Parts: sequence; C-alpha cells; structure tokens
Amino acid sequence: MSGYELYVFFLCLTVFALLTMLFSAMLYYIVKTTLKTIRHGLEDERIIKEYEKQKQEKPIVRIICKCFCAIVLAVALVAVCLSVGIQVSSDRAVGDIPTPKVVLSSSMAYKNDRNTYLKENGLNDQFDRFDLILTRELPGEFELELYDIVVYDYYGTLIIHRIIGIEEPNEQHPDHRQFLLRGDANWYSDDYPVTYEQMLAIYRGEKIPYVGSFFAFMQSPAGYLCILLVVFAMIATPVAEKKFATAKLERLKEIGYIEEPVPEEESTTEDELVAEEESATEDELAAEEESATEDELAAEEESATEDELVAEEESATEDELAAEEESATEDELAAEEESATEDESAEEDETTPKEEPVGVE
Repeated sequence: MSGYELYVFFLCLTVFALLTMLFSAMLYYIVKTTLKTIRHGLEDERIIKEYEKQKQEKPIVRIICKCFCAIVLAVALVAVCLSVGIQVSSDRAVGDIPTPKVVLSSSMAYKNDRNTYLKENGLNDQFDRFDLILTRELPGEFELELYDIVVYDYYGTLIIHRIIGIEEPNEQHPDHRQFLLRGDANWYSDDYPVTYEQMLAIYRGEKIPYVGSFFAFMQSPAGYLCILLVVFAMIATPVAEKKFATAKLERLKEIGYIEEPVPEEESTTEDELVAEEESATEDELAAEEESATEDELAAEEESATEDELVAEEESATEDELAAEEESATEDELAAEEESATEDESAEEDETTPKEEPVGVE
C-alpha cells in the first residue's frame, strides 16, 4: 500500500471509531427507551398483535425468510472478501488462480473507427468502465501474440490495453521484446513501449458487466466505512433484538396473556428434583420416626426402670414396715404375756394360806 492509501486507511479507521461511538450511544438510548416502554405496558396492544401474527405465520414462511437472509448475508460476505482480495492483489502478478479486476476507464469500451485492425480481425472482446473482468496468468514473453489484451503497471497505475505491435530483440534491446499497446477506443497508442517485466496478467474475454461499480465503491474510503458499519450492525442488531424479544415475552407472561410451556428437558429436571426432594423428605421422616421411636423406647425403658425402682423401694418399705409391725406386735404380746403371768403369780401368792409353823408349847 502506498503512503496515500495508508493515510486513507487510518483516516477511515478514525472516522469509523467516532461513528461507532455515536451509533453505540444512539443504540443504547433507543434500546433503553424501548425496553422501558415495553415493561411499563405502553406497547401491550402492539406486542399482542405481533405475537398473534407470529402464531398465524406458517413455519415454511419463517424458514424461507431465514434462508433468504442467510443467502443475502453470505453474498455480502463473499463480496466483501472479494473486494478486499481485489484490492490486495491489484499490484501483483496473477498466478495459477485467476484474479478479478475492476475496469476504471473507458479506453476499451468500444471500437474506434481509426483502429481498423479491430474489424479486420473480428476483435469483439471489448469491456466498459466498471465491468468486472477475470485475468489469468501471463504466458511466457515469447508466447505473447499480436492483439492480446494484457494488464501492465505504469508507475503504480494498472492499465489494460491491447498489444498492437511487437518489436523483437535488436541492438537497442537485445535481451527482451518491446510491446506497443493501445486502447480500442483511443486514437493513439500508449506513450511508451512496454516490457514483459511490467506486465501482470492477460485477459481472455471473461467479464461481468457493471458489477465492478460495487467493488470500486467498496474499495473507496466510503466503502471501507460501510464494511465496518455493516460488521458493527451485524453484531449489535441481534443483541438488541434478543433483548426486545425477551422483554416482550416477560411482559406477555406478566399480564397473563401466555404461559410459556416448560421444555421437556426442564420438565424432566424438575421431576427429578421433585423426586429427589420427596425421597429426601421420606428419608428425613423415616429418620425422624426412627429417632422418635428410639427416644420413646428409651423414655419407656427409663420410665419402666424408674417405676420398677419405685415399686421395689415401696415394696421394701412395706416389708420393713410389716416386719417392724410384726416385731412390735410380738414384743407387745410377749410383754403382755409376761405381765399377765406375773399378775397371775401374784394373785396365787395372795390367795394361798400361809401355814403357821408348828411349835412346842
């Protein structure tokens, strides 16, 4: 790329950066405002109409629209890539792969009456300005023939003209041929003879009329800006549309107009979660019941143990009391018997007469 082309390239980048910032701010404001109107219900009627219209559309219509958009996008991408390729390879010799080139002049647009050799030899391979022509690999220097159309470089400018004269090697140029070229619509030949080293490609009559105007525009500064802005739009537009679609669906759900069906995968996941929760709940309940049962059994055992201990203590106390009562009763009875015996003995002593001692008077 020349210095001027680099200058134009960086200038386009600067302008693109400024325009991108401006468009980004505008897009942000538009998206924010639109989302606000949707969420506040100001677009409910229009959203419902659009939703009903989409429901009534046949799937084939949507498929056709998507295919058409994909084709247009693919064509645009191919055109952009081809334009960049043409620009990059414009000053290079054509190799095995044919290279398209854009015609930017009318010097080969028609047959000038002065150029009688055109009619005499039936040369009808002219092309007009902004035609897209296909150039092929240049044959060997001594294989080039009279009336071939070649592309050559003249101090950075590409010229596509017809060979109308060939000067074979001589004393002035013993190592190479020199070629005289002229455009079919021109009155005069080119100012200087052309050498083989200046030539880049040969034209064999393959062209597409008027398509080159598009590529010529794409190679201009305005075209560079358009390419960059298209790329920006391709990135920003789907993001904004997705936000709008999400907001519209949420609004329709909020007003109760639609109920979004649960996808099968989500439904399966929910069923699994519910089953897991139920299983976990059952396990927890079973664990709680087992724990409660164990607690109850432990409590019952403790209560039974306490009751047994109390019963044993009461039984032991009653036995002791009974034993003490029996012992007290036996002692009382023994005392009473002894007392009674003693009283009887005393009464007997009192009732028994005393014998006077017999003595001698």
